Amino acid sequence: MTYLCISAADLPTQNLLAGVSRSVTLVVAYIMTVTGLGWQDVLAAVKVARPCAGPNLGFQRQLQEFEATQADQVSEDKKEYRGMIIFREWLQREYQDNPFNDEADIRQLLARASKVNGEQVKQQPSTPPGGI
Repeated sequence: MTYLCISAADLPTQNLLAGVSRSVTLVVAYIMTVTGLGWQDVLAAVKVARPCAGPNLGFQRQLQEFEATQADQVSEDKKEYRGMIIFREWLQREYQDNPFNDEADIRQLLARASKVNGEQVKQQPSTPPGGI
């Protein structure tokens, strides 16, 4: 079995204390990378498994920018995103034989997120009104 990971540079004294904002942001970015889904859908699915998940507004902005890098074309004013696109393509090539169907699992979580006590409910957007 091959484990997929995203390396993160941090200090030994840093902790991801409550697992609410920073660690959730890393998980959402990773799932976005391996599935191609948008950050709001992925965050909604993560909230099914961890209801307290809630990246702060700064991290939400970063997820929004990260999602923009998934577009096939990057405009000239977004040259800094090319490195992320190359990394994402490498990651997908490197682990293309992944036996798990991450996107199907996330879609199942999204279906669960939209049901409460057997009734369909409207999902609440993870972006505050008016955007970020």
